[in-house]
Amino acid sequence: MNSTKKTARVAGLLYLLMGIPAVFSLMYVPSKLIVRGDATATANNILASQSLFRLGIVSGLISATIFIFLVLVLYRLLKGVNQQHASLMAILALVQVPIAFLNEVNSLAAVILVRGADFLSVFEKLQRDALAMLVLNLHGQGIVVSEIFWGLWLFPLGLLVFRSGFFPRILGVLLIVNGFAYLISSFTYLLLPHYGPIVSRLMLLPEFGEPSFMLWLLIKGAKAQPLDDSASASAGG
Repeated sequence: MNSTKKTARVAGLLYLLMGIPAVFSLMYVPSKLIVRGDATATANNILASQSLFRLGIVSGLISATIFIFLVLVLYRLLKGVNQQHASLMAILALVQVPIAFLNEVNSLAAVILVRGADFLSVFEKLQRDALAMLVLNLHGQGIVVSEIFWGLWLFPLGLLVFRSGFFPRILGVLLIVNGFAYLISSFTYLLLPHYGPIVSRLMLLPEFGEPSFMLWLLIKGAKAQPLDDSASASAGG
């Protein structure tokens, strides 16, 4: 197996390892515990299933950590296509990581509120439930902000994949379309929040670009890099 294909397969594996805890944290746990518009029911669910909620927090942190290594592997794989675009891809991708880590603090705050620590005794339970829902909503807004960078980093990545010569060009196009989908969804939530859920559902199909790329990396890997050393140096410059 040539080094390009091996690196691509490693990237695909990291993509998968990142995606599993991300889906668990962003989709499964909220669907089981958070009741939209009902702070008391949500607080009771979290209190009754603290282990599940905390596992969701840890899963989010694990996903963000694996993402760092994914970006580094993709940078190694694609820097020979264009050094500047690969650097831009890495910068836009890694900006998401501290946002993701800090955002989990809101989830930890929700746990403290629903458990009713001694120093919170001045608040009634209904007040603590409302505050817990507030910080959970802030966590959701943090995800919306992160989604901007979920989209932005896919533009240089898509361009690199399109120009690489060792991936089908359609994958690059799909990644760029996916980037636009994330941005549309994010800015809809920020500017027209009532339409956010509708637009998010409409964006599900365009957001298939990343899963397609992940599956290609895992199954096919990449062709032998067509650029020789001199061409790589020229592209990087």
